[in-house]
Amino acid sequence: MTTIAFIGAGSVVFTQGLLADLFGLELGPLEIRLHDIDPERLGTAAAAAAYIAREHDVTPQITTHLERRAALDGADFVINIVQVGMNAATHVDFDIPARYGLRQTIGDTLGVGGVFRALRTFPVLRGLADDIKEVCPDAWLLNYTNPMVMNVWYLKALGVRNVVGLCHSVYWTMQGLSELVGVPYDDVTYLAAGVNHQSWVLRFERGRENLYDRLDEAIATDPELLRRVRVDMYRRLGFYPTETSEHSSEYVPWYLGHTSEVERLRLPVGAYLDIVAENLATYEQTRNALKSGNPVEVEPTMEYAPQIIHSIVTGTPRTVYANVPNTGLISNLQSGAVVEVPSLVDASGIQPTAVGDLPSQCAALNRSYLNVAELTVQAALTEDPRAIRQAVMLDPATAGTLPVEQIWSLCNDLVLAHHNYLDPPLRAVLR
Repeated sequence: MTTIAFIGAGSVVFTQGLLADLFGLELGPLEIRLHDIDPERLGTAAAAAAYIAREHDVTPQITTHLERRAALDGADFVINIVQVGMNAATHVDFDIPARYGLRQTIGDTLGVGGVFRALRTFPVLRGLADDIKEVCPDAWLLNYTNPMVMNVWYLKALGVRNVVGLCHSVYWTMQGLSELVGVPYDDVTYLAAGVNHQSWVLRFERGRENLYDRLDEAIATDPELLRRVRVDMYRRLGFYPTETSEHSSEYVPWYLGHTSEVERLRLPVGAYLDIVAENLATYEQTRNALKSGNPVEVEPTMEYAPQIIHSIVTGTPRTVYANVPNTGLISNLQSGAVVEVPSLVDASGIQPTAVGDLPSQCAALNRSYLNVAELTVQAALTEDPRAIRQAVMLDPATAGTLPVEQIWSLCNDLVLAHHNYLDPPLRAVLR
């Protein structure tokens, strides 16, 4: 029997999609263990899991666990989807920086929002890592929790043997680009590499045809495309970035700090707060429907975790994009940093592909991103509160907006607001 533990299963909408994918695959006997610290959300997740199993005519063993270690004991796969602090903490990450005039759109990957999301997540990840090393050391930890690079880097530093970060951005970017150039996705071949939410489409082809030529034609004939951050970055850098314009705008100093660019590129400042509200409404609708016995619509996700589990369990080979430590995979990025590369998956596990050098301009931007991530991880590992401020000082979007004195003041305010979630040595207010 294959045992899969969901950590943070109370993220019900995401849990539902992953379960729908899993139950649609031929995996043999399954045990699904759902863990969350919120009893109501855990109960809703269990009801949703049972409903989806009935819809797929499968009979997995489904158990719920308020205690994490029981859910992990002997597991083959662990899917991490925790969000520490939930909606209230997310609002803090947006509201306090906004008082300083700092704009954010998503705030979950880099920037001050990403840094503090990581710092409040690390203590939970440390407990998760300790449990995995003791009760399921050979399990594959499939991490979806953002900030992806910082979290996977930290988990690897803690000694988790098999950890990989998963994100759908490359897949959906290539779906969108294929549609934009009028070529069926199944006819397209591509190669992307970089860091999570800032990888680069290095090759985009159909047979021997370079589809970048078609993309250039599409941009030339549709002026509205010029009002997308990703298109603007592609025109100037020569390679298309693999995350949405909202995300991409946060990792560089050129856009959010300038009102004219926010307007030109139609950047939705604070967009993630709308997503948070929508997710909460969807959760409540799902909970109420399950309680009343009404049908629940669950869409397949095409996420990588179910595909990876299927490949490892059955030996079916497939390629996914994975976030893994850089062991020479991208030769002009920092060794040991977490990078995003195509990876073969089969019965032997996940085998990342070495890509070599990125184009210099792309690697330079990735290194700026990784500098912030590295200092954030080091702040936690060395318990150094100064490293928090140094990470935010090096963040391109923050440094492009605020003077250094205000950056330190902003960090102090966020430390005070999030102090219950932070490790005690990191709660210091520094002048």
